[in-house]
Amino acid sequence: MANPAHSATSAAPGHDEGETRRDFLFLATAAFGAVGLGSAIWPFIDQMNPSADVLALATTEVDISPIAEGQSITVKWRGKPVFIRRRTQAEIEQAAKVQDSELPDRQADASRVKKPEWLIVVGVCTHLGCVPLGQKVTDPRGDYGGWFCPCHGSHYDTSGRIRKGPAPKNLDVPDYVFLSDTNVRIG
Repeated sequence: MANPAHSATSAAPGHDEGETRRDFLFLATAAFGAVGLGSAIWPFIDQMNPSADVLALATTEVDISPIAEGQSITVKWRGKPVFIRRRTQAEIEQAAKVQDSELPDRQADASRVKKPEWLIVVGVCTHLGCVPLGQKVTDPRGDYGGWFCPCHGSHYDTSGRIRKGPAPKNLDVPDYVFLSDTNVRIG
Protein backbone atom coordinates (compact mmCIF):
# COMPACT_ATOMS: atom_id res chain seq x y z
CA MET A 1 0.00 0.00 0.00
CA ALA A 2 1.26 3.44 -0.78
CA ASN A 3 2.21 5.89 1.85
CA PRO A 4 -0.31 8.81 1.70
CA ALA A 5 2.27 11.32 2.97
CA HIS A 6 4.73 10.30 0.26
CA SER A 7 2.23 10.65 -2.62
CA ALA A 8 1.15 14.10 -1.40
CA THR A 9 4.72 15.37 -1.40
CA SER A 10 5.52 13.81 -4.76
CA ALA A 11 2.46 15.47 -6.37
CA ALA A 12 3.39 18.92 -5.14
CA PRO A 13 6.69 19.25 -7.07
CA GLY A 14 5.07 17.95 -10.26
CA HIS A 15 2.19 20.35 -9.81
CA ASP A 16 4.56 23.35 -9.47
CA GLU A 17 6.51 22.21 -12.50
CA GLY A 18 3.29 22.02 -14.56
CA GLU A 19 2.29 25.55 -13.55
CA THR A 20 5.74 26.88 -14.44
CA ARG A 21 5.67 25.17 -17.81
CA ARG A 22 2.09 26.37 -18.43
CA ASP A 23 3.01 29.94 -17.43
CA PHE A 24 5.97 29.90 -19.80
CA LEU A 25 3.86 28.60 -22.68
CA PHE A 26 1.18 31.22 -21.97
CA LEU A 27 3.73 34.06 -21.92
CA ALA A 28 5.53 32.79 -25.03
CA THR A 29 2.23 32.50 -26.93
CA ALA A 30 1.16 36.01 -25.84
CA ALA A 31 4.53 37.48 -26.88
CA PHE A 32 4.40 35.71 -30.23
CA GLY A 33 0.84 36.96 -30.77
CA ALA A 34 1.81 40.55 -29.87
CA VAL A 35 4.71 40.51 -32.33
CA GLY A 36 2.46 39.04 -35.01
CA LEU A 37 -0.24 41.64 -34.39
CA GLY A 38 2.33 44.45 -34.46
CA SER A 39 3.78 43.27 -37.77
CA ALA A 40 0.29 42.89 -39.23
CA ILE A 41 -0.87 46.43 -38.35
CA TRP A 42 2.43 48.23 -39.07
CA PRO A 43 1.69 48.72 -42.81
CA PHE A 44 -1.58 50.44 -41.90
CA ILE A 45 0.16 52.77 -39.43
CA ASP A 46 3.07 53.44 -41.79
CA GLN A 47 0.78 54.46 -44.65
CA MET A 48 -0.39 57.42 -42.54
CA ASN A 49 3.08 59.00 -42.68
CA PRO A 50 3.59 61.79 -45.22
CA SER A 51 4.57 60.58 -48.67
CA ALA A 52 7.97 61.31 -50.16
CA ASP A 53 6.64 64.10 -52.38
CA VAL A 54 5.10 65.85 -49.36
CA LEU A 55 8.32 65.54 -47.38
CA ALA A 56 10.22 67.00 -50.31
CA LEU A 57 7.98 70.07 -50.14
CA ALA A 58 8.62 70.59 -46.42
CA THR A 59 10.88 73.47 -47.44
CA THR A 60 11.20 75.36 -50.66
CA GLU A 61 13.83 77.83 -51.79
CA VAL A 62 12.83 80.79 -53.92
CA ASP A 63 15.01 83.15 -55.95
CA ILE A 64 13.45 86.55 -55.28
CA SER A 65 15.90 88.59 -57.39
CA PRO A 66 13.59 88.88 -60.43
CA ILE A 67 10.69 90.31 -58.38
CA ALA A 68 10.37 94.03 -59.09
CA GLU A 69 9.16 96.53 -56.50
CA GLY A 70 5.36 96.39 -56.31
CA GLN A 71 5.26 92.91 -57.88
CA SER A 72 3.96 89.68 -56.33
CA ILE A 73 4.58 86.03 -57.14
CA THR A 74 2.94 82.84 -55.97
CA VAL A 75 4.93 79.73 -55.07
CA LYS A 76 3.68 76.39 -53.85
CA TRP A 77 4.70 75.14 -50.42
CA ARG A 78 3.18 72.07 -48.73
CA GLY A 79 0.43 72.14 -51.33
CA LYS A 80 -0.58 75.71 -50.48
CA PRO A 81 -0.04 78.94 -52.37
CA VAL A 82 2.43 81.32 -50.75
CA PHE A 83 2.33 84.97 -51.75
CA ILE A 84 5.67 86.79 -51.92
CA ARG A 85 5.28 90.52 -52.45
CA ARG A 86 8.04 93.07 -52.81
CA ARG A 87 6.26 96.01 -51.29
CA THR A 88 6.66 99.59 -52.41
CA GLN A 89 7.64 102.27 -49.93
CA ALA A 90 4.03 103.52 -49.99
CA GLU A 91 2.72 100.01 -49.11
CA ILE A 92 5.22 99.71 -46.26
CA GLU A 93 4.24 103.11 -44.86
CA GLN A 94 0.53 102.35 -45.25
CA ALA A 95 0.90 99.06 -43.34
CA ALA A 96 3.08 100.59 -40.61
CA LYS A 97 0.76 103.50 -39.82
CA VAL A 98 -2.25 101.27 -38.97
CA GLN A 99 -3.00 101.20 -35.25
CA ASP A 100 -3.42 97.75 -33.70
CA SER A 101 -6.74 98.87 -32.20
CA GLU A 102 -8.16 99.19 -35.75
CA LEU A 103 -7.50 95.53 -36.52
CA PRO A 104 -9.80 92.56 -35.86
CA ASP A 105 -6.71 90.31 -35.44
CA ARG A 106 -4.23 92.68 -33.81
CA GLN A 107 -0.74 92.29 -35.17
CA ALA A 108 1.80 94.98 -36.03
CA ASP A 109 3.31 95.01 -39.51
CA ALA A 110 6.81 94.79 -38.03
CA SER A 111 5.97 91.44 -36.41
CA ARG A 112 4.84 89.99 -39.77
CA VAL A 113 7.96 90.75 -41.82
CA LYS A 114 11.68 90.18 -41.45
CA LYS A 115 12.60 92.79 -44.05
CA PRO A 116 10.03 95.58 -44.56
CA GLU A 117 10.09 95.37 -48.36
CA TRP A 118 9.30 91.63 -48.40
CA LEU A 119 5.95 90.24 -47.29
CA ILE A 120 5.59 86.46 -47.32
CA VAL A 121 2.18 84.99 -46.42
CA VAL A 122 0.22 81.80 -47.01
CA GLY A 123 -2.33 82.74 -49.68
CA VAL A 124 -5.32 81.01 -48.12
CA CYS A 125 -8.24 83.03 -46.77
CA THR A 126 -8.72 82.30 -43.08
CA HIS A 127 -12.51 82.26 -43.45
CA LEU A 128 -13.18 79.20 -45.62
CA GLY A 129 -9.86 78.45 -47.30
CA CYS A 130 -10.33 80.28 -50.61
CA VAL A 131 -7.39 81.85 -52.44
CA PRO A 132 -7.73 85.66 -52.32
CA LEU A 133 -7.21 87.84 -55.38
CA GLY A 134 -4.51 90.49 -55.52
CA GLN A 135 -1.45 88.80 -56.93
CA LYS A 136 -1.94 90.11 -60.48
CA VAL A 137 -1.88 93.80 -61.32
CA THR A 138 -5.38 93.46 -62.78
CA ASP A 139 -6.85 91.71 -59.70
CA PRO A 140 -9.05 93.61 -57.28
CA ARG A 141 -7.10 94.20 -54.07
CA GLY A 142 -9.94 95.22 -51.81
CA ASP A 143 -10.43 98.42 -49.85
CA TYR A 144 -6.96 98.28 -48.26
CA GLY A 145 -4.70 97.56 -51.23
CA GLY A 146 -3.69 94.03 -50.24
CA TRP A 147 -5.87 91.07 -51.19
CA PHE A 148 -9.58 90.53 -51.66
CA CYS A 149 -11.45 87.25 -51.26
CA PRO A 150 -14.52 87.51 -53.50
CA CYS A 151 -16.20 84.40 -52.09
CA HIS A 152 -17.36 86.15 -48.92
CA GLY A 153 -15.85 89.63 -49.12
CA SER A 154 -12.79 89.52 -46.88
CA HIS A 155 -10.40 92.46 -47.38
CA TYR A 156 -6.72 92.20 -46.40
CA ASP A 157 -4.25 95.08 -46.21
CA THR A 158 -0.69 95.37 -47.56
CA SER A 159 0.54 93.38 -44.57
CA GLY A 160 -1.92 90.51 -45.13
CA ARG A 161 -4.01 91.52 -42.09
CA ILE A 162 -7.77 91.14 -42.13
CA ARG A 163 -9.44 94.53 -42.18
CA LYS A 164 -13.02 93.88 -43.29
CA GLY A 165 -15.22 90.85 -43.87
CA PRO A 166 -15.87 87.50 -42.20
CA ALA A 167 -12.29 86.16 -42.05
CA PRO A 168 -11.36 85.80 -38.37
CA LYS A 169 -7.57 85.96 -38.70
CA ASN A 170 -4.78 87.52 -40.72
CA LEU A 171 -3.18 85.59 -43.57
CA ASP A 172 -0.70 83.19 -41.97
CA VAL A 173 3.01 83.96 -42.10
CA PRO A 174 4.98 80.75 -42.73
CA ASP A 175 8.37 80.08 -41.20
CA TYR A 176 10.98 81.48 -43.55
CA VAL A 177 14.57 82.63 -43.56
CA PHE A 178 16.55 84.78 -45.95
CA LEU A 179 19.53 82.72 -47.15
CA SER A 180 20.91 85.77 -48.95
CA ASP A 181 19.62 89.03 -50.39
CA THR A 182 18.23 87.10 -53.36
CA ASN A 183 17.13 83.75 -51.87
CA VAL A 184 14.57 82.82 -49.26
CA ARG A 185 13.77 79.40 -47.81
CA ILE A 186 10.18 78.80 -46.76
CA GLY A 187 9.54 76.09 -44.19
